[in-house]
Amino acid sequence: MAEGRSDRRLLNPFAGELAAEFAGTAILILFGVGVVAQVTAGGIGDHDSIAWAWGLGVTLGVYTAARLSGAHLNPAVTVALAVFKGFSWRKVLPYALAQTAGAFVAALLVRWNYAEVLAKVDPGHTIKTQGVFSTLPGNGTLPVTQWGALRDQIIGTAILLFLIFAISDERNSAPLANLAPVIVGLLVVAIGMAWGTDAGYAINPARDFGPRLASFFTGYGSAFRDQYGGLYFWVPIIGPLAGGVVGAGLYQLLVARFLPRTDAPEPGRTPEPAAQAG
Repeated sequence: MAEGRSDRRLLNPFAGELAAEFAGTAILILFGVGVVAQVTAGGIGDHDSIAWAWGLGVTLGVYTAARLSGAHLNPAVTVALAVFKGFSWRKVLPYALAQTAGAFVAALLVRWNYAEVLAKVDPGHTIKTQGVFSTLPGNGTLPVTQWGALRDQIIGTAILLFLIFAISDERNSAPLANLAPVIVGLLVVAIGMAWGTDAGYAINPARDFGPRLASFFTGYGSAFRDQYGGLYFWVPIIGPLAGGVVGAGLYQLLVARFLPRTDAPEPGRTPEPAAQAG
């Protein structure tokens, strides 16, 4: 027993955090990119199944990593927590790299598994199936410019971080019994159903860049460009990072600063213990 405790103390806690971010983001991508590959190349499912699988991927990824790292799974979340919640700035870049690496490796696995059907549907590995791995303005078909997509990513990620801060704020009405990952997953489903048109709701730099890089290394020569031929990879990076800070800041401004500073409920808001006992 003593030897076992000693072995555990030899493990690097920060390495565990990074491993958890890697694993949790990989789980997210296995379900998210996997379902897009199935719909696009296999013809099975539709936009609703994409939205649900991404949301479930988030839920399962958060459950995977939450105990060790807090399950950011998204550089936009990590940056917002550093700006507003005191998360260590020295951990921001390592977390982002671990998240991106997890997304990259998981996307390689999806690419390998769906190689045959992707080749049949799109032998040249063109813009037609590039959206399986990374996002495009107007999902590669609709008349949306890069600036329109940037606007969309700022707004979509602002919504995401505003509500993540609300869901995780213990001074607010936080979900009980470890249900927060389920609620966050449903939030992603809702964003996918309401904000998926203009830019494919990346709302996560690691989720977009990791798979984009994986597709580039496996035959998608246009992976960093959009359907107009312009360099696009920066939009799902800059937009979410900016939008996350905006959304988290709005939550702090509009809600958090008005919440009570103690655990005591506001009089009249909930029954007091004495009243309940009587």
